[in-house]
Amino acid sequence: MSLLILSFFLVHALKWHEWELINRFDNIAYDLRLLLTMPDTPDDRIVIVEIDEKSLAAEGRWPWPRDKVARLVDQLVDHYGVTLVAFDIVFAEPEETSALALLDELAGAAVNDPVLQRRYQQLRPRFDRDNALVESLDGRNVILGVFFTGQGSSGGSQTAGQLPRPLFPRGSFTGRRIPFMSARGYAANLAEFQAKAFATGHLMALPDIDGLNRRVPMLYEYDGNYYESLSMAVARNVLGVESVVPGYPEGSRPGSGYSGLEWLEIGDTRVPVDARVSALIPFRGRKGSFPYVSATDIIAGTAPPAVLEGRIALVGATAAGLLDLRATPVQADYPGVEIHANLIVGILDGTIKENPYYALGAEFLLVLVSGLLMALLLPALNPVWAGAMTLALLVSVVAVNMLVWHYGNFVFPLAASVLMILALFLFNMWYAYFFEARGKRQLAGLFGEYVPPELVEEMSRHPDSFTMESQSRELTVLFSDVRDFTTISEGLGAAELSELMNEYLTAMTRVIYDHRGTVDKYIGDAIMAFWGAPIHDHDHARNALFAALRMVARVRVLSKQFRERGWPELRIGIGINTSDMHVGNMGSRYRRAYTVMGDGVNLGSRLEGLTKSYGVSIIVSRETRDAVPEIGYWELDRVRVKGRDKPVIIYEPLGPRESLDAKVLDEIDFYRQAVKLYRAQNWELAELQFVNLTKRSPKRALYELYIERIKHFRENPPPADWDGVYTHLEK
Repeated sequence: MSLLILSFFLVHALKWHEWELINRFDNIAYDLRLLLTMPDTPDDRIVIVEIDEKSLAAEGRWPWPRDKVARLVDQLVDHYGVTLVAFDIVFAEPEETSALALLDELAGAAVNDPVLQRRYQQLRPRFDRDNALVESLDGRNVILGVFFTGQGSSGGSQTAGQLPRPLFPRGSFTGRRIPFMSARGYAANLAEFQAKAFATGHLMALPDIDGLNRRVPMLYEYDGNYYESLSMAVARNVLGVESVVPGYPEGSRPGSGYSGLEWLEIGDTRVPVDARVSALIPFRGRKGSFPYVSATDIIAGTAPPAVLEGRIALVGATAAGLLDLRATPVQADYPGVEIHANLIVGILDGTIKENPYYALGAEFLLVLVSGLLMALLLPALNPVWAGAMTLALLVSVVAVNMLVWHYGNFVFPLAASVLMILALFLFNMWYAYFFEARGKRQLAGLFGEYVPPELVEEMSRHPDSFTMESQSRELTVLFSDVRDFTTISEGLGAAELSELMNEYLTAMTRVIYDHRGTVDKYIGDAIMAFWGAPIHDHDHARNALFAALRMVARVRVLSKQFRERGWPELRIGIGINTSDMHVGNMGSRYRRAYTVMGDGVNLGSRLEGLTKSYGVSIIVSRETRDAVPEIGYWELDRVRVKGRDKPVIIYEPLGPRESLDAKVLDEIDFYRQAVKLYRAQNWELAELQFVNLTKRSPKRALYELYIERIKHFRENPPPADWDGVYTHLEK
């Protein structure tokens, strides 16, 4: 077992399969090292010109008129004498003023009047605010920004503005398997601005799985071309370097072995990058590590000249309402513009930590040596010596890692070796508690309370094929719940409620048994059941789904009988999911039960909880839908349920495909069009479609749900690269 634990961590160290938990602990370990060692001292080489609440109050809401932005650039360069201005902002759309529009309209109506046309050509520049910014940018060291959208195969492919000349053109990395961050769309500056800009760099970051920004891609790929980051563009300007040279390890060549990119050379300066050509952000400290000057003070000329003269000016938003505050290891609401400042200084000073590909080899050796040492020595040691050895090994591993971090400027993974040492120690200390021998019972005694007698008889023919020990296999789990059960229980006496529930649970259990299901447990009015264990059932998803459809039909019959007896009618919600799950005899030393556990089980429960929100009786996951293709389905939504980061697509089963009415199929097509508009953030057309659907099927709560969401998103728009996934915060 110790070797299995060691193998688990070795697989992660070799990146054959990365365990998310270990990656999260690695991020935590990185953050702790960063917080302990960052200089936490100010650096005045870069001044951040912030569009803050003070500026918005004085100059008006953002975006400002372009002539005001031009005034800001003129003041920075001419009055304050900054050496370079860089914008953490994109000017992607022309500014339309009512006066300019009227002037253009008048000129268009008098195309045959040469006098009026000459006067129009004279007057237009006065009203063209974009032209004011063009003139301000002309001949000055001003660097603009660009956004990329639709990373990989997701997101949209919309484009706006004109991209700059790429740092590396198409074909620069042919034959090298480098996983660049890639985009399908972009938001760039207007062509007239781009033509006058000294350079342009992308403004993208690369959040980790926990949402924190620790690195920035130095190169971003779009349409085969590669564009530099804003920080690299600024550093190149400061260093007076026109080109960047990609750095490869010795002996590396395209098409053979490892051919990754490990650094970028800007003259004599080397910028280390990771496997995705991203650089770790060398945070100097919390917000305020660089001088901040309000943009309105620059425009008014009241800012202190000594702070700005001879400095690099980064212009960016820090007002909370402008949504450029990022979550980082050093602060939860860190200004995005200061991230660029940290990277620029890190490039110039050579303080960016290296995270090379060969760190995998170092991590593998450390895990292998320490793991074998633990596996061989711990079983022979008493608890005191085992604890002392574990502590000494932990201290040694952490100390070596910190020395390499501080003096070698390297980032080596730490979590895998530390977690493996702790896991091996705990396993060896409490092995007997986790793996006590259990006596075997007869199959009827083991499974009789979970499965019908028919299946127990079937199992008895091959008793050696069944066990209550935990195992992992693909199963289908079902959760059902009575709607508004609290209200029902309050309206009945104890004896009537007991009789009602006995009749209901008996009927539902009979349906489950008829479809070869295993009843896991009753939870008040709720039922949990699963298919595929203890007897292997290749049709477990199909049997579960048909059982659910039969349960809903059976409840309708029961409700009619209950109504005749003066009892309230019942309505149920059912959630079904198919996935790999852990099944076996689980529990405490005092009580155990044959049950299923795992993320797939939790998802099944969450799907049942969603039935009320979507106004349907049954919701199934995509895996269940794929396993039973003969049933017709209604795709309800793409959701992220509580306690689960990965989004899922949920469906309502409608019945056999061949029996579906043409009107239903037509309504489904109409609904799909509405959802497509909704996910494209075309709120007006989407709302119109859903309103029409509501008129068509007034009882479908699903349409009202989407209409309410659209109203919310109009006031609180999702990001441009929103994937259409809705996050449910309740179970």
